[in-house]
Amino acid sequence: MSVRLDHGKAEIDEVHEINVTPFIDVMLVLLIIFMVAAPLATVDIAVNLPTSAAPPQPRPDKPLFLTLRPDLSLALGDDVIAREALAGALADATNGDHDTRIFLRADKVVSYGDLMAVMDLLRAAGFLKVALVGLEKSQ
Repeated sequence: MSVRLDHGKAEIDEVHEINVTPFIDVMLVLLIIFMVAAPLATVDIAVNLPTSAAPPQPRPDKPLFLTLRPDLSLALGDDVIAREALAGALADATNGDHDTRIFLRADKVVSYGDLMAVMDLLRAAGFLKVALVGLEKSQ
């Protein structure tokens, strides 16, 4: 037994539509691949950072140094200031110019969290140009 489905037409009609089902299938497969591969790409690795051997940059005429001492007190230039007065003291020292680069130096024994807290105070005061000061590596 046989069945004829074309009802007698001998020619094939052209289809002017794009079949999007294969494209959707490919996109779903790519989505799954990236969902599996993304967590594998972010692996925490312990790193010992090297010292900098970059050539020293020219120093500005009157640099503005903010120092974080071992006892976690702050000094702007040679004057000791309280953390609450940092924004006002920086505004006075820079004449309100928030584009002035602040040179931040911290003692070796100061923890990274304390240094980040001072950087957050600088950001809250509107000073975003911060340079970290360190010793040059001897050759």
